[in-house]
Amino acid sequence: MLEKIHIFHTNDLHSHFKFWPRMQNYVKKKRVEFAARGETSYLFDVGDHLDRSNIYTDATVGKGNVALLNEAQYDVVTLGNNEGITLSHKELYHLYDEANFDVVIANLQATYGSNPAWLKPYVILTTEHGTKIAVIAATAMFEAFYKELGWDIEDPRCAMVRLAYQLRKEAHIVVCLSHLGITEDELLAEECPEIDVIFGSHTHHILSNGKMVNGVLLTGGGKFGQFTGHLVLEYDKDKCTLIGKTDKLIHNEELPAVENEDKFLLSLDEEGERLLNVPVFTTPQAFNKEWFHYSQLSDLFAQAILEKSGADCALFNAGIFMDGLPKGPVTTLDLHKIFPHPINLCTIELSGMELKEILLQSKNEEWPFIELKGLGFRGVIFGKMLLYGFSMNEDRQLLINGELADARLTYTLVTLDLFTYGYFYPSFKYAKKKYIMPDFLRNIMESYGRKVFK
Repeated sequence: MLEKIHIFHTNDLHSHFKFWPRMQNYVKKKRVEFAARGETSYLFDVGDHLDRSNIYTDATVGKGNVALLNEAQYDVVTLGNNEGITLSHKELYHLYDEANFDVVIANLQATYGSNPAWLKPYVILTTEHGTKIAVIAATAMFEAFYKELGWDIEDPRCAMVRLAYQLRKEAHIVVCLSHLGITEDELLAEECPEIDVIFGSHTHHILSNGKMVNGVLLTGGGKFGQFTGHLVLEYDKDKCTLIGKTDKLIHNEELPAVENEDKFLLSLDEEGERLLNVPVFTTPQAFNKEWFHYSQLSDLFAQAILEKSGADCALFNAGIFMDGLPKGPVTTLDLHKIFPHPINLCTIELSGMELKEILLQSKNEEWPFIELKGLGFRGVIFGKMLLYGFSMNEDRQLLINGELADARLTYTLVTLDLFTYGYFYPSFKYAKKKYIMPDFLRNIMESYGRKVFK
């Protein structure tokens, strides 16, 4: 007997709900058709379904996304970094309390106390015809962030290889939900052909018909709800062998429109705005923002992060300000619109000599015009690099808060976590640092505003 098994899959939605109604309408109809033919189907999500730059997601602390996944009748989901490191320990611990689906993540554990009840290292699904499919999953290794949030994270490839060999004895088919990126997926496939399919994500790669590596089929469905993947497995039950596996991407924009799509999107925005429209402080004046200059808002923000961190000096890009701070009552919604980014602060220990090098690098004339994508940044352009507390005099000597710096002494710089990945400042990647979590920039601005605008 030849059994056909269908698995629909999504990844890296990042709370872009534009095509969500038509995508889920399509999948539900197809699953009914398959069921009528006696063919089993499943629906998986491979992480980063939520993104706290979205007002509805932020206002519901991700639980709105879980409600949408429930309504769409997902079977299995895993965590991306946006679920894993943009929520406090408590928020993530309870994120999936009301989930009607399995949450699989094998390389994450609570540092102290028990794991949340929803956390499973794997699940075994059984089709209508008794075929067992083992589903394993892992998320990317943001070790320093997870540590600050009270989670231990294991090397994902080690966890996947170990589980794949273990579950191959218990299941007919082994699939992996990988929020690791295409390079890691390829390495995993080379190392572990025991896995039949790796559902890919994180790097937003597009594999229109999948990619075969060492006999393992890799998938990749882009980002922002562009595509829905449809995997078809053909299992020969007489020979106990998987004889076929194919994947294709369905372009969601080309699916039939669903009635009241705009009303659905508007309802999410309205609910998010309602929940966030809470006054937090009142300003005596407006604070303007600039993307190519220092501004009143950048001065205020610098004061806030220097006080929060206790650092000697600060560095950040002006493009993080999406709006100015209004005069009068300021709400949580206002702050979200100014700082939509899921970005944290980080303190870095650097010598006077290293800080001088950073200052010189910051004068790069091309950076302000970069249309930065990713790294947690949700703005339009990078903007001018702004420095507070350190400068250079006419003799090209480094000054820290107006005093001559000692090239050999260690100073503390507060900056944004996006700079610690090494793209702009390679030396930051290996310097001693501490992430300030779980507060985002908007949370820090709110706390400081409550204090100074009484």
